[in-house]
Amino acid sequence: MRNLRKSAIIIVAAVLLTSCAGTKYVPEGEYLLDKVKVTVEERSRDISATQAKNYVRQQSNVRWFSMVKLPLAVYSLSGRDSTKWMNRLLKNMGEPPVLFDTAQARLTVADLQQMLYNKGYLDSKVELWTRKNGKRLSAIYKLYPGKPYEIGQLDYQVADPFIMEELGLDNRDNWGLKAGTQFSVDELDSERKRLTKMLNDRGYYRFHKEFIRYEADTLGQGRYVNLKLTLAPYKTVEEKDTLHPRYKIRNITYESGSAQDSTIHLRQKVLNECTYLTENDYYSGSGLQNTYNHFGRLGAVKYTNIQFTEVPDTTLLDCRIQLQTNKPSTLSFQPEGTNTAGDLGAAATLTYQNRNLFHGAENLTVELRGAYEAIKGLEGYSNQDFIEYSMETRLRFPRFLLPFINYDTRRRVNASSEVSLLYDMQDRPEFHRRLWSAAWRYKWTPSNNMFQYQVDLLDVNYVLMPWISDTFKHRYLDDDQSRNAILRYNYEDLFITKVGFGFSFNNGQIALKTNIETAGNLLNLTSNLFNASINSLGQYLLFNIAYAQYVKGDIDITKILKIDYANQLVFHLGLGVAYPYGNSTLLPFEKRYFSGGANSLRGWAVRSIGPGRFKGRDGRIDFINQTGDMKLDLNAEYRTHLFWKLDGALFVDAGNIWTLREYSDQPGGQFNLKDLPSQIAASYGMGFRFNFDYFIVRFDLGMKAVDPAYEEEHYPLLHPRLSRDFAFHFAVGLPF
Repeated sequence: MRNLRKSAIIIVAAVLLTSCAGTKYVPEGEYLLDKVKVTVEERSRDISATQAKNYVRQQSNVRWFSMVKLPLAVYSLSGRDSTKWMNRLLKNMGEPPVLFDTAQARLTVADLQQMLYNKGYLDSKVELWTRKNGKRLSAIYKLYPGKPYEIGQLDYQVADPFIMEELGLDNRDNWGLKAGTQFSVDELDSERKRLTKMLNDRGYYRFHKEFIRYEADTLGQGRYVNLKLTLAPYKTVEEKDTLHPRYKIRNITYESGSAQDSTIHLRQKVLNECTYLTENDYYSGSGLQNTYNHFGRLGAVKYTNIQFTEVPDTTLLDCRIQLQTNKPSTLSFQPEGTNTAGDLGAAATLTYQNRNLFHGAENLTVELRGAYEAIKGLEGYSNQDFIEYSMETRLRFPRFLLPFINYDTRRRVNASSEVSLLYDMQDRPEFHRRLWSAAWRYKWTPSNNMFQYQVDLLDVNYVLMPWISDTFKHRYLDDDQSRNAILRYNYEDLFITKVGFGFSFNNGQIALKTNIETAGNLLNLTSNLFNASINSLGQYLLFNIAYAQYVKGDIDITKILKIDYANQLVFHLGLGVAYPYGNSTLLPFEKRYFSGGANSLRGWAVRSIGPGRFKGRDGRIDFINQTGDMKLDLNAEYRTHLFWKLDGALFVDAGNIWTLREYSDQPGGQFNLKDLPSQIAASYGMGFRFNFDYFIVRFDLGMKAVDPAYEEEHYPLLHPRLSRDFAFHFAVGLPF
């Protein structure tokens, strides 16, 4: 009761602080803009209050999580004496009151009215209502759209016969505007842009959309607008009307944009592949933009400048492409600190990068990494700390390196081909581990830039365990009575050869990522054909080592709903399923799913929940046992801007992981549809994010709400314990 009383007092005090302090700095005769609301008084299919609120010129003070004007309250706590540092600090931390401005309100009404006109609501009306409460004022903008107008009679009048024929405008099917559709200024402007782009791509270098004009007539036509599209003639220097000139490109030359180095360190073939303009062919606006885009994506190029010069008394253009290249080689050093379960350590990465290895913008990256961690508290093991050395080499070609790809296909997409090699050596008191990896993959993006594809043509991994301590073997690997099948599998030598395909889409509101991969099928076919040797577990061997065989698929969807300039709702669904078969009864550890952590269920630490209702019993090996073959993530997050660079978030997470088979090591972990509701874990919490534009630093505080591992206290939400249910996460970037 005492704690409840204290909490109530704090809440009441906060409400009083934020509700009473806001008008301290509001002068007499003026009003604090307390609330701004936009309402649509008549039903309309394409007019929403949320969309219309973007036209409001004055917004009220920022509300934390759309509820509390805490920045205004902080500002109001300051005194008027600016010589005191505390007053200056409070004012800098807070936000001054937004005073209602009648001029801005009138302009907002005009903007909203124009927005309705532009959408075809020519009989619409906008009203401003205000409500005053002391020195506070609420502004309500009421929209009465009425019924929209439609396009009635439509005519395209183009006096230039060459343009008329080039665009095929003598055929109404080629018109972008159609009679009977809703009149909209946006649609009219879209048609101007479409026709302009078509002409720019057909050699009309000097054509711009202002040459296209509309004549509209609404008199005596009911709710119809008669439109006539006309194309103005081109004017010469002497102001004489003439046909629009159509230009061809005479010469294309390349120059260095650097005053210190006159040499372009790129092969002529690469220059030609990135240039989407052609000598003796018509000028193309899209070709110009594609040329900028393709040179811009080359890591060897710092900037590109393209200039055109008209040849006097002709319709010919000389094109000059200036390129400034980056320094080809860079060397960087990145130290970092590590802390694993209280064991402190350090790591460092030395990276060498060459952005123009073969003078074709090939990017070579070589990373050398070393790590050391002091390990304590391991009884029965040698007095040895953790040491890791790794070397990774990646070579990326900014083009398809693949036979049977024709020249046009290579030019239509932004593609890259990458080969990578990795060697990693880990020495721990319990075991020594070696990893060799080699991969060849392709990535490409079509010209619209919203889709991206990736093909892992070949990815080979060889895991070698050259030494395992006797203590570790005795405790976890050799005792058939202990739950160690998953452990034993992950501490054996293993081959993984996989192929995969990935697809992603992002338009700023919906982000979709999918991936499917499969491993071991070709090896299994070869083993069957050539009667390869088999071990005691019935697994085929390659070089006396079993290889993994599985199929795995993932889908990840994020939906963003923008409420206003400072608030948004984000929903996320993540689903992954992997199934071992043939030569494997278990997934390799690297391919298994885990849950918990900064990007999943934030009420749990990473790898500390599941599968199903399984509860970890041995902290030294739970990071392996708490993995599965299937994962479900459901997340909802409300994001808001607080002040300065600080954003806030409230979130709810749900999901879990499961195994597809019954494993004695993980009792209660197998997926069963009828048990699904009782095995969904849930958490809630809040987060703070420092948005520094180029990167985001995130702090999330999560609490367990539903825990499938606890039968007696299945709902920690009802009986929260901070020591048991709280998790803190630090991360860089947004969770999804």
